[in-house]
Amino acid sequence: MKKIIVAIDGYSACGKSTTAKKVAEKLKYAYIDTGAMYRAVTLYFHQNYITLTDPRQVNEALQKINIQFKYNSKTNASETYLNGLNVEEEIRKMYISERVSEVSAVPEVRKALVTLQQKVGHKRGIVMDGRDIGTTVFPDAELKIFMNADMNVRAYRRQQELMAKGDMVDLEDIIENLKHRDLLDTTRKESPLVQSPDSYLLDTTYITIEEQIEFVVNLAISKMIEKEQKESH
Repeated sequence: MKKIIVAIDGYSACGKSTTAKKVAEKLKYAYIDTGAMYRAVTLYFHQNYITLTDPRQVNEALQKINIQFKYNSKTNASETYLNGLNVEEEIRKMYISERVSEVSAVPEVRKALVTLQQKVGHKRGIVMDGRDIGTTVFPDAELKIFMNADMNVRAYRRQQELMAKGDMVDLEDIIENLKHRDLLDTTRKESPLVQSPDSYLLDTTYITIEEQIEFVVNLAISKMIEKEQKESH
């Protein structure tokens, strides 16, 4: 069957990454975690005291950043490497979550990462999740999904994720963090988080991860068949 691009956008802690990974597995597609890319840049900026309002400093820093994804057979998952170092655990910590939307809003950062993401996906056969995949990175994606969920459910899920990694964070602090990120993500000038008119809305408040995956996989298969039929005529 013809390969397509599956673009999954939406708010934090709606299950985007988990769903995208599993969908990629089922379709035998590559999975690109754009959120991890922005988190890795945030970590580098944090460690190197980069001033976000200084375009020269930002551009110089971006030239020194190399992000790779490597598959770990022990954990059966892709892990993020920043300049050769495994930063998968570090980039998921709360102090990175508190800064990532701010860093993501910097025009130079978005431009650099969008270019990289487009290069990775130009041959199709990928599942990519983020905030602006269906609107900016791949506006021509054959399948676009937009995910949302109730705020309390999102906060609880994020708390569970953090607890699993030994990070104890108060639920109210997580809610405040998510609200702040939502505000920054939806109001930034450079490719804000918006639902594109041609996307399918997936509210994950009351459904399981398995149901989310099934929803996306079924749509993806129908889009692949549709593309095959169009191109055979």
